[in-house]
Amino acid sequence: MTAWLMYLGKDPKRVGGGYDDNSATHYSWDSRVPNATSVQVGDQIVLWDGETSLGLSVIETIETGTGVKDLSSCPKCGKADIAERKTMTPKYRCWTKTCKAEFDQPAVQTVDVITYRARYEAGWIDLHGHLTAPELRALCEETKSQNALRRLRWDDFRARVETGKNATPLGIIDQTEDVIAGGHTTNVVRVRKGQPAFRAALLTKFGEVCAFTGTMPAAVLEAAHLYSYAKNSVHHASGGLLLRRDVHRLFDLGEIAINPKTLLLDVAAATRVYPVYDQLHGQPLTVPVDAGHKKWIAKHWDMHRGTLATIPLQNTGATVATASA
Repeated sequence: MTAWLMYLGKDPKRVGGGYDDNSATHYSWDSRVPNATSVQVGDQIVLWDGETSLGLSVIETIETGTGVKDLSSCPKCGKADIAERKTMTPKYRCWTKTCKAEFDQPAVQTVDVITYRARYEAGWIDLHGHLTAPELRALCEETKSQNALRRLRWDDFRARVETGKNATPLGIIDQTEDVIAGGHTTNVVRVRKGQPAFRAALLTKFGEVCAFTGTMPAAVLEAAHLYSYAKNSVHHASGGLLLRRDVHRLFDLGEIAINPKTLLLDVAAATRVYPVYDQLHGQPLTVPVDAGHKKWIAKHWDMHRGTLATIPLQNTGATVATASA
């Protein structure tokens, strides 16, 4: 696996080039981009905007398609090394050393391209502002590269993130890599998403309510199995809850579990460094569950937490069972 620094900024070539990006979920490029075919599922990626880091994750899938792209070049030498000037005229200049031509309009050629879209939301960690542009460039294999997709020295980058300024643990990245590499492991409950009938039944039963976070728009709610669908291949009536997409992923990874004795949420220490998830720790479910749910909840807990020990909940007077060392 390889680590990549991926540019997601306000470069007109990206903004006007038809790329569909969302920093926390997916990133797009095409076959005309250097290193286009080198990026693989399972690779670590770090996004930046040219000034600071945005976040990092692991690629879960890469979708390919076809499209067209307008390529601008110097009308004199045919090279693409041109730049638009903000105040000077003519508007464009060729930066090729042997040309240096100036012109008002570039030559434009429309070409066929293969399109790529990487999806990586499961392991996304927000690092906005954690590393500066000079720091990120220095952590690349080629520090002077101008490519949108640059190879990153992962071990050095990780050491900087986990021990430097604004230190942030990357345990979620490791777990996501394990899931992607093996399809599923004994530590992860696999979930098949998109079963319309199963989701519809849950919406009828619970309404538009995430079992962890409360009332939510139906569009962000997913049907989460409390068991391994891959092993059972049956939609058990009491085997599912509606979960918001991000907490659904964390539940699959075991970063969030439900204590079967108290029915309180237990958030893993590595995930509690993020305030939005720390506030869920020790909270009750927002929907009622029956004996069938409790059976599957206990199996999920045993898979991810093991034996129980009672410790105080942070900022409360209650207690909750959690994994013993």
